[in-house]
Amino acid sequence: MASSYRPQGGDKPYPPHWEQVAEIRVLRAPVSDWDRLSVWGADMRKRGWRLLQVNSDSGQIVAVFGKSRQGRAHDVP
Repeated sequence: MASSYRPQGGDKPYPPHWEQVAEIRVLRAPVSDWDRLSVWGADMRKRGWRLLQVNSDSGQIVAVFGKSRQGRAHDVP
């Protein structure tokens, strides 16, 4: 959870430059499902993904996961 990026309007919930260095997955769920984030995170980590950021937005939790693209020397963010 390295960034506090807040999008304007309908933008993606992460900085645009992240897509240049990583594959990005965004999971959205009602705030009532907050406890499921740990299950999602464990499942994604098993597949090589890293939790980059969690925000709440209009009654939803927004979890951003990333996986470095092949051939890139640095990591997100």
